Amino acid sequence: MRSICTVLATSLAFSLSMPALANSGAELRGSIGAKPQYVLISFDNSGSNALWDRSRALAERSNAKFTYFLSCVFLIDHGDRKSYQAPGEAPGRSNIGFALSKEDIAKRLDNIWRARNEGNEIASHACGHFDGKTWSKAEWKRELATYKQVLRDAWSKYGSDPEPEGWKTFVDREIRGFRAPYLSESPALISALRDMGYVFDGSGVSRGPALPVYANGVYQFGLPTINEGPQNRPVIAMDYNLFVRHSGGFERTDHLNEFENRAYDAFKGAFDRQYRGSRIPFQIGLHFTLMNGDAYWRALERFTSEVCTKPDVRCTTYSEYLKETGAVTPVAGTDLKLPVTSGGM
Repeated sequence: MRSICTVLATSLAFSLSMPALANSGAELRGSIGAKPQYVLISFDNSGSNALWDRSRALAERSNAKFTYFLSCVFLIDHGDRKSYQAPGEAPGRSNIGFALSKEDIAKRLDNIWRARNEGNEIASHACGHFDGKTWSKAEWKRELATYKQVLRDAWSKYGSDPEPEGWKTFVDREIRGFRAPYLSESPALISALRDMGYVFDGSGVSRGPALPVYANGVYQFGLPTINEGPQNRPVIAMDYNLFVRHSGGFERTDHLNEFENRAYDAFKGAFDRQYRGSRIPFQIGLHFTLMNGDAYWRALERFTSEVCTKPDVRCTTYSEYLKETGAVTPVAGTDLKLPVTSGGM
């Protein structure tokens, strides 16, 4: 946990086929009275095989589908680390390390493929978890191209079984979503995503739940701030931000139940306001890193098991949400704020 906390301390506190995009003034379709409540749950980094197993089991028993923002370094063996070079960094550098072993990668590949076949979405979290806010468009395109190549080659290099039919097609055509490390966005990133064929970006932050904004050729989602704690102060609906709020980014094993309950109450309160009101999609982001024990994972498991089984709630992926709502260009002037200057892990 010491190495994880070091990374945390350096961070700030903080194939989908789309319909034609006809104009800049249309809204997502669906009347408030008829539409379901959408819940979009996602996981960043997506490294730990134990948490792959845990999240897939949660999805199965809760009638939920998740979006996994996968970091590609977890498909590179430590011995091969110098094959990766991020913009402005030395070869073999990563803020989150690399895979533990070839066997570790083989298990992860199996989890990725199974999760995809179960209806979950695999999206990109870039590779080495660097803050790319100053990267140029060309540097971002290089990082995105590296990501795709690492995934294309991973099964043939590390898989314990023969590469499944359709793996490379999946990499080329189905990975169409992105979330920036540290939620650190820039115009150069959005432009690179558009050029590389990405459909959506999930790196924004909004003041409360907000509809996605279609701008510069990419649907841009924002993790919402939600009311939390005795004073109902806003916090980004992400485990790392709760971790910083509750314990300053340090493990506090003497308050785990309290932290779990506070996180659950914040998730459920924000959900209830939308479920009983406008039914704007509600988003939650977690990491494949346990913080304050597993308080935030337990809170998410309680929340998901309770709300995702409701008949008028759709706990689904970002891409499926866009597909099901017949997304076209939303009205300008929603409350999504881009870029943000302080974000998540």
